Amino acid sequence: MRFRGMLVLYINYLHRSTYFRSLILSPLTLQDTVKCNMLESAKMEKGETDSSRSRSSDDSIQMEKKQLKERDGWKGRLDFIMTCVGYAVGLGNIWRFPYLCYKSGGGAFFIPYVFFLVMCGVPLFFMEASYGQFSSLSPISIWRICPLFKGVGVGMVMVSAIVCIYYNVIVAWTLYFLYMSFRAVLPWSTCDNEWNTVNCVVDTGDRLPQPSPPTNATNSSSLFNSTYLVNGTLFNQTVFGNMSAALSAAGNATAVLSGKKMSASEEFWTRHVLEITDGINNPGTIRWQLLIGLMLAWVFVFLCLFKGVNVLGKVMHFAAPFPYLVLLVLLIRGVTLPGAVNGIKFYIFPKWEKLADYQVWGDAALQIFYSVGMAWGGIITMASYNRFSNNVYRDAMLVPIINCATSIFAGFVIFAILGFMAHSADTTVEKVVSQGPGLTFVAYPEAVAKLPISPMWAVLFFLMLFTIGLDSQFGMVETCISAFMDEYPHLLRTKRTLISFLACLFEFLMGLPCITQGGIYVLQIMDWYCASFSLMLISLTECVAIAWIYGTDRFYKDIELMIGFRPSPIWHYMWKYITPSIILGIWLFSVITLGPVTYDGKSYPTWALGFGWCLGVASMLPIPILAFKSMLSTEGTCSQRWKKLTTPLESWGPSQPEDREKYLTSLRKCKELEEISHSPHMRTNDDVATPFLST
Repeated sequence: MRFRGMLVLYINYLHRSTYFRSLILSPLTLQDTVKCNMLESAKMEKGETDSSRSRSSDDSIQMEKKQLKERDGWKGRLDFIMTCVGYAVGLGNIWRFPYLCYKSGGGAFFIPYVFFLVMCGVPLFFMEASYGQFSSLSPISIWRICPLFKGVGVGMVMVSAIVCIYYNVIVAWTLYFLYMSFRAVLPWSTCDNEWNTVNCVVDTGDRLPQPSPPTNATNSSSLFNSTYLVNGTLFNQTVFGNMSAALSAAGNATAVLSGKKMSASEEFWTRHVLEITDGINNPGTIRWQLLIGLMLAWVFVFLCLFKGVNVLGKVMHFAAPFPYLVLLVLLIRGVTLPGAVNGIKFYIFPKWEKLADYQVWGDAALQIFYSVGMAWGGIITMASYNRFSNNVYRDAMLVPIINCATSIFAGFVIFAILGFMAHSADTTVEKVVSQGPGLTFVAYPEAVAKLPISPMWAVLFFLMLFTIGLDSQFGMVETCISAFMDEYPHLLRTKRTLISFLACLFEFLMGLPCITQGGIYVLQIMDWYCASFSLMLISLTECVAIAWIYGTDRFYKDIELMIGFRPSPIWHYMWKYITPSIILGIWLFSVITLGPVTYDGKSYPTWALGFGWCLGVASMLPIPILAFKSMLSTEGTCSQRWKKLTTPLESWGPSQPEDREKYLTSLRKCKELEEISHSPHMRTNDDVATPFLST
């Protein structure tokens, strides 16, 4: 009886024993179990000092977060998807991609386009969305992950802030066209308006033949095609430039040449909407119609953002799908028009020989880089409002594909109408095709004017452009606002309305030079330089910091903690090797092919070129400047400073207490294994444990 009692006591002791329990319940080896017991013994001898310090640190962080106003988040399941689609699908999908596709081999262009989408667009989108959702922080504050590279976030915000200035000017143009569309007779369809000249013609069929056009092409980063009317002849001039180089397509050079015929839509654009001057040295006065349009555009932005993402998410449920509805309606109407089939064939007919041209691959890479939205900060910002457990892996695959499909779909809509326009003018599609504002504010309005019930189609088209423009603008402005609020949460988080108002007011005032009579020259400089080569370097630095310094192994564990499973190993190779190499190649291509800015064949003065380069370099300077400043202000040797500045801060991690506890628990487990492997009196000959925090 006494023996049985002793046996029961011994079994209970074994059950409570960590050594026995680990043998039964843990898949660890005997050696690992011994290590764990030795570690526990060492902790007992050392006391609870470290754990108390850790709990104190965690408690202080949580106490600080409780004192702040809770950060906003998406309320609906589709808010993030809708906002990202609206942000990524911009005006470039409508006015740039269709022309690039035609020029670069038709259907053959889809091959390099999809290639760069898979190899560069999707990996970067997945990366930015993942660490944005993991931390619930905006582009500047998120660099708690690696403080040395905080300048990357500052550069992202600067790019978005600069682009916001002139992007809303384009939205203002669209608003004015939309306003002028509410008339029984469209003003760009006739030549009897006050702004028309004796050189105005209504129908391309009325123009008389004339000798070949001048050849004053200029060189820059990518190929564009502009439609010109000289002495009654419709012809094409090749112009080179970056995304907005096609602004030159709608220039006024031909308007001021004596005896040169211009279409009614082109005179409406150059002589009425812009009232364009002869160069940047002659800015002229502010166009009051565009001033009202710009004010309204910023009022729309403010009303959708001053309450945060709660209102923005609801707005995007309409603003994101609406352009697709309009595109579908325009496509159905377009394919029923005479000549539409010829336009569509002209768009998608593959020219396989074009694939041997490096320019085609370069254009495809640049288009993916600009359209998906990497390195602008918008993806990080939108993802930061997600729930921690949101399936970001699924969303990161879905949004870039939707963006790509939208570009292709828009091409059918545009070329169906251009085919009809060519048929009406009794010419070929090749002579009427254009892009950029030359397409949206000259060619397409001229084609719409020929349709029955033309005002209705004009309203639909410009309402679609207005919605697409605002969708992208929302994302960029929210990036700027949230960046400041997250960087100074105690001071600014409770003043959301005031910060939104000041941000919109500042951007509005900065955009005033772009709505003068010479404003299009200023806009051309800003777009030519500020959103070109700098984006590639920002994105390359971001990729290196996350994949090589923070480590893909640790990044994988962060993602797994969010979505519950480990992503495919292919992303490891993408983030570390393939995608950075492609970004470097794109950057070299953009720098090599980037020439001095021009507008309609006119060169800019030296001071204007210097201003443009300053804009381009400005967003890259924070990276080395802040890194150098951090190294100087941190104590210790160079190696100690490097290690400290490349190690995540204690405040890095999930924002919600329950999610943060899971994260810290996983860190503690891995840190314990690291301590075991590095402890001199616990190491054995075959100890090959890998320190997690060094990955």
